[in-house]
Amino acid sequence: MGFERGFLDYERIEPGITPVAKRILNFKEYYSTLSDHDAMIQAGRCMDCGTPFCMHQCPLHNSIPDFNDFVCRGEYRKALNVLQSTNSFPEFTGRLCPALCEEGCTLSIHREAVGIKSVERKIAEYAFEHGLIHAEPSTHRSFKKVAIVGSGPAALSCAQALSQRGHNVTVYEKNDKAGGLLRYGIPDFKLPKEILDRRLSVMESEGITFKTGVLVGSPEKQSSGVFCNAKESISGKELLEKYSAVVLCPGSEVPRDLKIPGRELSGVHYALDFLIAQNLEIQGAQENQIDVAGKNVVVIGGGETASDCIGTAIRKGAKCVTQLDYHDELPEKVDVFNTWPEWRRIKRTSPSQKEGCVRLFSTNTTSFVGKDGKLCGITTQKVRWGKGHHFEGIAGTDGAMDADVALIAMGYSHPSPALAQEFGLETDNRGNIKASYEGDEAFKTNNPKVFAAGDGRRGQSLVVWALAEGRRCAEAVDRYLMSIPHA
Repeated sequence: MGFERGFLDYERIEPGITPVAKRILNFKEYYSTLSDHDAMIQAGRCMDCGTPFCMHQCPLHNSIPDFNDFVCRGEYRKALNVLQSTNSFPEFTGRLCPALCEEGCTLSIHREAVGIKSVERKIAEYAFEHGLIHAEPSTHRSFKKVAIVGSGPAALSCAQALSQRGHNVTVYEKNDKAGGLLRYGIPDFKLPKEILDRRLSVMESEGITFKTGVLVGSPEKQSSGVFCNAKESISGKELLEKYSAVVLCPGSEVPRDLKIPGRELSGVHYALDFLIAQNLEIQGAQENQIDVAGKNVVVIGGGETASDCIGTAIRKGAKCVTQLDYHDELPEKVDVFNTWPEWRRIKRTSPSQKEGCVRLFSTNTTSFVGKDGKLCGITTQKVRWGKGHHFEGIAGTDGAMDADVALIAMGYSHPSPALAQEFGLETDNRGNIKASYEGDEAFKTNNPKVFAAGDGRRGQSLVVWALAEGRRCAEAVDRYLMSIPHA
């Protein structure tokens, strides 16, 4: 452990954040990286527990006490080696992960948890700044070829792991740039795209090929609500003929709809349409056609996507932003002994919500109200939750509010069914590509040459889970490739 009395002598150090009045003027990243001194103190608070529950709570099972010890000693190369042994892209998790590990930190039982997330980011940024992260192509080549469909976090972690094992990897992305959710779904104020491009450059230098603007399957069969700007396409049959294995990492990209009266009105949009359009605008591709400047914006949903919409709408000059969440408002604190080390069900407020947002809980949207075909309002009703995740409206609690733009941020149902159909694959009852997570058949579909990983397999989840799936899937693909003769 770094300091013998670190957990007693030092308090948690939060990373710096740009003040609200300044950060809402642009889309620049608002959190900063810890200084060398603050990182040393933060990592030195780790108690090096005999049973590190933080590692158990982390989907990647990072060796957290070990890299904390090295950071405290200033040995960043060793810290990076430890972290990269389990985490392909700490620069992403250090920005985007909700820090499940910190919920399991033993220190959090009676004090503030160690800032594991901020230490991860520090390791990654220090490593890039000092040239510790660079292209390291595998010295052994298997000459087995793998195609990966999609380029989100699961696809990238799988591609990196397979390339490091000596396989020739080609990534197919239907949009004009690689990154998937990381590029098109997450705002720049949380993940600047130069951070993504920096990593993609390293991966290309290691021999991974990215074919962008290429749709796998038929354009006519793409589901509505799924963004695609592909210029060409390739069939699943052709991929199976050209490659020894195919890995599908499409993400859970079909948004859940809100089929209530007035859904057809102009001004009602899926959240991802708004976020994608803004990311494209920042990249200089096209102007965001969903104009919220000076307008009343209502965001329907309570998750991270909703929060991203709030921050984006505020930066685009919305007059007022209201968030409707049909879940009950949770307490801000709970008895830690009843929850630790599991994720606490408490009310959490994101930086975007702190920028100026009205949050309404236990509120269901009942209709969109329009005039001359355009949205002008929303009607609501308070709800009461019962058993089995069911709720019912409370009579006499009907309400209404002005709304010029409504953003539906209720999560995502499943990947585009066209991809599973293209390869003749089975899907589960939620529409995800059917493949197990454990055992000898892990990540295998009903086609022996086709594997699946990420949100398109497990359902909508976290970036850290996608990275874990990609790495584990790579192990399964590697075993399969090494069991077949070279073609």
